[in-house]
Amino acid sequence: MSAPYVLVLYYSRHGATASMARFIAEGVEQGGMEARVRTVPSVSTDTRATAPAVPESGAVYCTEDDIKQCAGLILGSPTRFGNMAAPLKYFVDGTSSLWLSGTLAGKPAAVFTSTASLHGGQESTLLSMQIPLLHHGMLLVGLPYTESALTDTRGGGTPYGASHHAGADGKRPIDSHETQLCRALGKRVADIALQLQRGASRGQS
Repeated sequence: MSAPYVLVLYYSRHGATASMARFIAEGVEQGGMEARVRTVPSVSTDTRATAPAVPESGAVYCTEDDIKQCAGLILGSPTRFGNMAAPLKYFVDGTSSLWLSGTLAGKPAAVFTSTASLHGGQESTLLSMQIPLLHHGMLLVGLPYTESALTDTRGGGTPYGASHHAGADGKRPIDSHETQLCRALGKRVADIALQLQRGASRGQS
């Protein structure tokens, strides 16, 4: 049996969300848990199109076992008209077997996003990503205002999850406040996952 891990699952088109995922993974590991970083393939209107079995670069594709066995889940997506991108939504829509079995119920979960414009739907994207996690019975984790970067940020950052303002050309780097909040979110999920596991172990002893 593998060591407990937090799954950082994202879709990224131009790389900003992937960069956030790496900072979140660092936070997970600062919290004392393994971070398993995974992505999902793009979708196409051409039904004949298929993705390669292994991506050419970056994280490998998520499997059902990756999500089934995680101790916590952190979902990330760029904004698409105030909602998560279609590839991630397509993957989440395919998790009904996990919903039926209650596999994810009681596990901590969080969300993150990147958007081109400062008011381009960050918060509505994060909130919409939380809805299927609630249906799975997961315990939503946000960012409290005890994180000073949440007050000081001039880019991304919300109490609903980590966010990044990538700029109109998508080239604005993730700044220090956004980085701090990504790491804080990963660490919070790891901390809670560990506490839940320790509580479960005490209950079984």
